[in-house]
This record gives sequence, structure tokens and C-alpha cells, in this order.
Amino acid sequence: MTMKAWLVPVLAGAAVCWGTTLAAQDKDELAKAVLSARVSLERGLSASASHGRPMSAKFEMEEGKLQLSVYTATGGKFFEVAIDPNSGAVVNAEPIAEGEDYTAAQSQSAAMGKAKVSLRAAVQNALRANAGFRAVSVFPSLKDDRPVAEVTLAKGEEVRTVSVPLQ
Repeated sequence: MTMKAWLVPVLAGAAVCWGTTLAAQDKDELAKAVLSARVSLERGLSASASHGRPMSAKFEMEEGKLQLSVYTATGGKFFEVAIDPNSGAVVNAEPIAEGEDYTAAQSQSAAMGKAKVSLRAAVQNALRANAGFRAVSVFPSLKDDRPVAEVTLAKGEEVRTVSVPLQ
């Protein structure tokens, strides 16, 4: 094996490890930020309802700042509603009309169309069963044609995802 031939797999392996480490660091940073946020995911879901039915919600780090994003649907249109994680106020609402976000919104809308339980109630059910945790995200989907919500929770350094039926 020449010097160049072995260098490629070594660098590729290092890149994978580096990416995994960065992903873990980002996840830890997000969990810490969510635990110190004044606004809960449930409150963000409630605040976004002024722009349609909430279909998913997540806390995320954007340029080092915590943000709360909620997808909503109303009148056959989809929106991404940004909620201030400190005040709970709607910062802005932008239409979702194309791309991966639109595809995700369509899928979430199909799941919520069959749901009998709101996302807020699903998050509350997940939290009741996991005392001391805080919700980081909630995403609906159809499993065996039944709506469920995947709720990601954080407590300290522990992060877990639980599945909650929406029927």
C-alpha cells in the first residue's frame, strides 16, 4: 500500500470520528440550553397555535443561540413559527412552500390528520412518565397507519426519546 493509499481511509475515519464528536458536543450544548430556557416546548406549542395547528416542534441551536421552531398548518398551508425561548412570544412565521421542510410538513400533517391527541398533550404524557425531564422536540409520524409522537427529553446529560400514541 502506498503512502497515499492508506492516508485516505485514515483521514476518512478521522473525519467520521470528528463529526460524531461534534454531533455529541452539539447535542450536549442543546440539552444544557434547553434545560435553562424559560419557555418550555409545551408553551411554545401553545403560542404557535395562533398560526395554525402545531404539527412538530423542536429546540435547536442556530449560530450559538437557542431557538424554538414549530411547524403549523392552516388552510392547507404550512408555516415555520419561531418562538422566543425566553419570553414565549412569536418572533415570526414563515411559509413553508418547498424542499425538505415542505416534504416533512406534509408527512407531519398526514400523521396529525389521524391524531386524536394534540402534540402538547403527548409531550405532557411523556413528561409525566419521565419525571425531572424537559422536552427538547416532538415529531409525529405514522407507524402501521397509526399516529405516534416521538418526544425527545433531556435531564442533565441524559437524553432519551419516547414514543407516545396520538390516538
